[in-house]
Amino acid sequence: MPTLYTMPGTCSLAPNIAVAWLDAPVEIHNIAYGDHKKESYLKINPKGKVPALRFEDGDTLTEASAILSWLGAAYGTDAYARNTVLGRKEAEALSYMTSEVHAAYGGHFGPGNFADSDAAQDEVKRKTYENLNGHYKLLDEHLKANGGEWYLGKRSFADAFLYVLTRWLEQTPLSIDDYSALKKFRAHMEADEGVQKALKRQDMEPIG
Repeated sequence: MPTLYTMPGTCSLAPNIAVAWLDAPVEIHNIAYGDHKKESYLKINPKGKVPALRFEDGDTLTEASAILSWLGAAYGTDAYARNTVLGRKEAEALSYMTSEVHAAYGGHFGPGNFADSDAAQDEVKRKTYENLNGHYKLLDEHLKANGGEWYLGKRSFADAFLYVLTRWLEQTPLSIDDYSALKKFRAHMEADEGVQKALKRQDMEPIG
């Protein structure tokens, strides 16, 4: 049985949710923060990040979007196959969320990687939150245009990652109250049994 390595507060929650939704035969191994830099974990994923999906043959798949794609191919429905409209749109949404939006958090999580002085780091943060606001407005508008319940109008793995992004918003000066569709979406997700199961497995709590 494959093992999915997760850690509290990270984007590994998205494939954890996907495993719960699919009832996939995947073991969840939640590691404590900091253990991702230990030698024992670096042997599994030399990148020192989560998520990582370890197969019984020793092969390891990393990156949330890649793991979500594998889960969909292995255990998902034909509706989200990549040769369907829904499947193409799911791939597009995941690509945007896991690359552009996730990457935009770089200036929040590590401003020191972009500037040295305190003043320069403050400017990095200001621009980071400005850019994130633009992303969240687009996400909010897209969600509204598709009915507000699911990002693509029907439940997909894009919703699992979008939920992660709505949680990360709380760590910034931005407010979920400014994105009405995302606020309702987060509450809707936290009422979902699969999301609740994934949160518990990852030692996390609903935001409410």
